[in-house]
Amino acid sequence: MKINVAVTGLNASDNPAPGVAVVRSLREDGNWSGRIIGLSYDAYEPGLFDPHLADSAYLIPYPKEGPEALLGRFRDIRGREEIDVLLPTLDPELENFVKLEAELGALGIRAFLPSLEQLRRRAKSNLPELAGDIDLLVPEIRMVSDLREAEKASQDLDFPLVIKGLFYEAYRASNAAELFSFVQIIAARWGYPVILQKHISGEEYNLAGLGDGSGGLVSAVCMKKVSLTDRGKGWAGVSIHHRGLLEAAGRLASALKWRGGFELEAMMDHDGKLYLIEINPRFPAWIYLAKACGINLPLAYCELALGREPRLPREYKAGTLFVHYTTDLIADVSQLDSLLTRREIHYRKGS
Repeated sequence: MKINVAVTGLNASDNPAPGVAVVRSLREDGNWSGRIIGLSYDAYEPGLFDPHLADSAYLIPYPKEGPEALLGRFRDIRGREEIDVLLPTLDPELENFVKLEAELGALGIRAFLPSLEQLRRRAKSNLPELAGDIDLLVPEIRMVSDLREAEKASQDLDFPLVIKGLFYEAYRASNAAELFSFVQIIAARWGYPVILQKHISGEEYNLAGLGDGSGGLVSAVCMKKVSLTDRGKGWAGVSIHHRGLLEAAGRLASALKWRGGFELEAMMDHDGKLYLIEINPRFPAWIYLAKACGINLPLAYCELALGREPRLPREYKAGTLFVHYTTDLIADVSQLDSLLTRREIHYRKGS
């Protein structure tokens, strides 16, 4: 399959975005060939300086600038690049891309994204309602709009609590002082409301899946986190078979008729009860593990975007380990200058 794919989210810091793993999944599959076009909001994203990832890369407007600015930039890029498929990997950008899916399609750029209604139903604030539809437990949550509401909610829920932003970031608070500090940090970055969620003690399990948009689950892979960063992010994990989580993913795809990639985050408490923590509306940063297990979900996404029926196995190898790592990328300052002045960088020309 020779197609050119545009991928966002090329950050590769200690909290990596999914884009690098998506690109590796495509490049290392024998059934794919073509070009990778990197899309970034920040000229300093590390993945932009790795010549083995994108063939070309372009800066695009931040999501807050709205869909019209984004569409204008895509028209400019499309005038110089053949793009067949767009694969976004970041939560805050999805609403703009969903709104533009038809306009991008008119430019020959296909995507396979959830609807605005699907995004709304899986939002953190609506998790309790959706968890009931897919037969999973969910920790109690409260939405707060200031510190006074946060204090009241903490009395209802009791500590420890997980403090979350609408899109990103989560901190565990063990007392009121930590609560107030974390609420202010998240509100400053992402605004209100801020989410307070009852902490569930136990083991964390994640699932990466792909919905076909008609109620079916194309395939999915589960993993268990075995090492965390000091921010609670998974730094290492191992593929497992978890029947309960796989069945829940099937129910999610059916209930929402989910269109595109997603991630389920769950906790199993010490009594063996499974709690749904989050549903992320895109592939996770550990998606390369799925490819290593024989389930190449990014490639299947591209097939769906092009109107083809992907044929992925359901069975995969348990016991495959992933570990994130960081390294130094060396580049010439002219490459940074190109990104800052021309808002683009090129490693290989299209054929």
